[in-house]
Amino acid sequence: MDIMLLKTVPLFSDLPDRDLERVVSFMVTKRYKKHNLIFFEDDLGQNLFIIKKGRVKISRLDETGGEVIFAIMGEGDFFGELSIIDGQTRSATVTSIEDVELLVLWRGDFLDILQKYPQIAITLLKELASRIRKSDSQIKSLSLKDAKGRVASTLMRLAEDIGIIQDGEVVIKRLPLQKDLANISGTSRETISRVIKKLEAGGYFEKKKNSLRFLDYEKFKKDFS
Repeated sequence: MDIMLLKTVPLFSDLPDRDLERVVSFMVTKRYKKHNLIFFEDDLGQNLFIIKKGRVKISRLDETGGEVIFAIMGEGDFFGELSIIDGQTRSATVTSIEDVELLVLWRGDFLDILQKYPQIAITLLKELASRIRKSDSQIKSLSLKDAKGRVASTLMRLAEDIGIIQDGEVVIKRLPLQKDLANISGTSRETISRVIKKLEAGGYFEKKKNSLRFLDYEKFKKDFS
């Protein structure tokens, strides 16, 4: 089961089964209930986490003590890689937003695996570059766009990160809470509610309970990128 999961994780997807079995042998499983702290920014980082089940949010506190959310991650995503590369403290806080099950790889074991399988390092560099680009895009959105644009950019990022293709359309299942959407987009919960209603009325998507289905995702991207 864990080998099948690793095949979906870019870091390990190119390894043959016998090597994946070796990687899995180094891992332990940890479980966290909904809304539990996994680690706090500035904690000493000694392990890499791969999400086997559930979702987490990556966040930091701003100067006023408010939460800024950088990403929502789900099954097959990994986090904690920076600290196990440089041995420094965590750069952000990670909290479960659902019950989660994680595969945990300790720093020493991960560094040994990197030496044995150098292609993993190349994939890791590509992933880090992708995350930097996403962060730059988020900063640009927060600084240059109005509230509607920031909310739209947040929905696009969620669609890219945790959306799925269903019947040829992009769907975000289990949409994050309004307070989390507000913390991602730098707006208020009231603004989130108002803008989502306007975008839905404009025919961009349909929202049912906590699920959002884009009617024409390419048009949505074109209009708000």
